[in-house]
Amino acid sequence: MSSLSLPDALPAPRRPLPSSVPSLRWGVLGTGWIASRFVASLQASTTQRVVAVGSRTQASADAFAASARINRAHASADALVADPEVDVIYVATPHHLHVAGALLAVGAGKHVLVEKPLGLNATEAQAISDAAAGAGVFCMEAMWTLFLPRFDVVRQVLDAGLLGDVRTVLADHGEHFDPPHRILDPAMAGGSLLDLGTYVTTLATWALGPASRVLATGEMTDTGVNGQAAMVLTHAGDATSVLHSTLLTRTPTTATIAGTAATLTLPGPFFMPGDVVVTSADGSRSVTWTDPEPIGHGALFHSALEVARCISEGLLESPLHPAASVQDNLRALDEVTRQLGITYSPTP
Repeated sequence: MSSLSLPDALPAPRRPLPSSVPSLRWGVLGTGWIASRFVASLQASTTQRVVAVGSRTQASADAFAASARINRAHASADALVADPEVDVIYVATPHHLHVAGALLAVGAGKHVLVEKPLGLNATEAQAISDAAAGAGVFCMEAMWTLFLPRFDVVRQVLDAGLLGDVRTVLADHGEHFDPPHRILDPAMAGGSLLDLGTYVTTLATWALGPASRVLATGEMTDTGVNGQAAMVLTHAGDATSVLHSTLLTRTPTTATIAGTAATLTLPGPFFMPGDVVVTSADGSRSVTWTDPEPIGHGALFHSALEVARCISEGLLESPLHPAASVQDNLRALDEVTRQLGITYSPTP
């Protein structure tokens, strides 16, 4: 693609407006950091109703409900999923509890949105997806990045072939964490891969398809979790992704999708709201879509809008992030963990 072939403007995102989808009644399983931000995002930007919260203790549930202005607080996951006033469960527990919470919700006939990763591995994720399909309820991994307006711009650029033959994905996600953060705790399936690495491998498998070959190296922390990992994935036609995750240092956290005609760049943090830049292969011209609301985790609500949209259309999974795509990502991560000798504690 010559610089003259670049469009004057990148396409506008097509994500649904909050008012265009039905208002569902949400129950939140878990009372941690991500649960509080998800609820705040829904309350600030949508007509979705968070009506109940569930935790392992009544005190924890009561405290969360009070701070988030939620009417009902349940002292167990069983009580939450049995609540007849709840349409959909958002599973926001630590990673190692995702499969139990999701299967409990599905067994109660509830639709379910599960924080990423859907399971600790592809086997757990498949069990959740199969159970949801068998029960006839909606199930989706809450990989919020893929539902952002920013990523719908990227989706349209790729679908239109503006980059030419896409050969390379480069992506990095690095943040620094200190004890006693749960990411450093092996008993809670900590480490860089499931929290941070899943973003880069999801991007790679989303843009290039499943990985046919994985090469990985990395280091462990003193607490016994993966501190950082460097990964090279081979995809269809020998396209390549070069990926990195770390919890030891703050890194640029940018991403690049490069084709023979143009290169698309996502300034960091690439997994949040932000701009999209497409530059011609000769480097002579660029065109930028500027995100009107770079609101960070305030944009978590977009995944909830996707859930509501899909349920209203009778879908059991999102076409933007179906179970097969989750499997593509987790199979790549499973191979990384195998090569690095990482094991996660069995699910209770």
